[in-house]
Amino acid sequence: MDEGPRKLAAPFVVPGPSGVAVRTRLRQLTAVDEEVLRRVGAHLGALACRDLKARCHDGLDHDAKAWTVRKRELTPSSSARWAGAITKATHEQWALARRCALAHLQNLQAGVRMLRHRLSLPLGQKGGKRAPGGYRSRREWHAKARRLQVLEDRLARERAAWEAGRVRVVRGGGRLARTRHHLPAAQLTESQWRERWEAARWFLQADGESGKRYGNETIRISPDGQVSLRLPAPLVGLANAPHGRYVLTGRVGFAHRGPEWADRVEANRAVAYRIHHDVDRGRWYVTASWQVPVSQPVPLAAALADGVIGVDMNADHLAAWRLDVHGNPTGSPRRFSYDLTGTADHRDAQLRHALTRLLHWAHTCGVRAIAVEDLDFTAEKTREKHGRRKRFRRLVSGLPTGRLRARLVSMADAMGITVIAVDPAYTSKWGAQHWQKPLTSSTRKTTRHDAASIAIGRRAQGHPLRRRTTPPRAHRSDVHGHRTVQAGPDAPGREEPRPRVPGPRTRSVPPDAERTRATRTPRTVRGVRSGQEWVQDPLLLTD
Repeated sequence: MDEGPRKLAAPFVVPGPSGVAVRTRLRQLTAVDEEVLRRVGAHLGALACRDLKARCHDGLDHDAKAWTVRKRELTPSSSARWAGAITKATHEQWALARRCALAHLQNLQAGVRMLRHRLSLPLGQKGGKRAPGGYRSRREWHAKARRLQVLEDRLARERAAWEAGRVRVVRGGGRLARTRHHLPAAQLTESQWRERWEAARWFLQADGESGKRYGNETIRISPDGQVSLRLPAPLVGLANAPHGRYVLTGRVGFAHRGPEWADRVEANRAVAYRIHHDVDRGRWYVTASWQVPVSQPVPLAAALADGVIGVDMNADHLAAWRLDVHGNPTGSPRRFSYDLTGTADHRDAQLRHALTRLLHWAHTCGVRAIAVEDLDFTAEKTREKHGRRKRFRRLVSGLPTGRLRARLVSMADAMGITVIAVDPAYTSKWGAQHWQKPLTSSTRKTTRHDAASIAIGRRAQGHPLRRRTTPPRAHRSDVHGHRTVQAGPDAPGREEPRPRVPGPRTRSVPPDAERTRATRTPRTVRGVRSGQEWVQDPLLLTD
């Protein structure tokens, strides 16, 4: 039985970003500079690995006292600030692994529930809109029953690990660690893989501290671009500056948000830095990040004062359409294509380019609000729910919904554009049902995605998505025909001319009422009334 449309969540303004990160390249480094960075990164990376092992061993029993002990043990081999940076990064890495373990546990629970539901249904039973049906054959039912046992065992192990506080985390990345066993498929030699593995496990990052010189005492970058870092205690002999510091030869400059970074540095406000090595390109990079106060959200009515642009996200493009303040689509739809294949850097660059074109178009149109769907495919990626639909599962899993929203919010905030998130329920269905056909013409082909963007924009404005349908044919006229259609003279019972009823045409007053408004004089020459009155003379009376 159909339960009808579910209750929709109200649209809301997405809060702005709380931090900023910019990256630039470390140029003009000498061989000595690179060797110092390698030795410092390797030494601190070894300490970070040891600290991560201690943190994972503590599990749920970790507290502030244990944190102090870990930091005290690392200080003699590095420094107090390096030890603080390492322990904080370790704690964040453990917390991230903990959240990933919870997400994996919830995914297993959803899979087990779905398998139990489908196994309980008769073979061949069709599914509905809310849940899939039974399996097609006895063979598939048996295979899924075996998979249910496997998932139940896996779920028991993951639940026990979650309750005990055990996490699985690898410094350097689990994917790179697994690549070691498939070097021919990755087209890498053992030495190339080893170089990547060592660079990924280095530790060259330090949190900022307000009030210290240039906002960071460990890795310091002056306003003119001079980079220096505090060396750990065992490597103080490599220092080329006072107080155990090493100054790099090259200078850096941040092209993006450079003035903002310079203002923070000159005011001695906290700025965090991270130095990393790109093995494929043979380049060194430095990333600067700092926190910014979250901007006060713009009221929804103020953001929608100039209309809105509805955006529908798809596997290969963003479909957008501009709507006026009344919810009517104006102009033509726009599509911003991207390619989500290849490396992670390539996918991220494609996404940024598409969002840049979208925001520039919105700025040109004078629109200050963009509406997107509040998508979350956590419960929709399960293999047990969609079964044979491998292409659909791959499509859903490949949509970078979280990264798209984070990128869009950050880039839109810099341009003064508000992002509005709406409930994604029925946007594609009702958009195609009510908006695709009316907006399709001989010169414009409207797709389902274009129609969905209209539905998203109208939901952000508070307008209904479904349009009133045309009345039935019998209700448009006198049962499939207009009264103006004349019947033939030989048709029996044909409609005769309506009788003339004396009186005003509105028939709202009795026929014998006096006319209260004089008849207007025609404007044509032939119809103009004359001032004289023509009277017919009577016949002459003669004798």
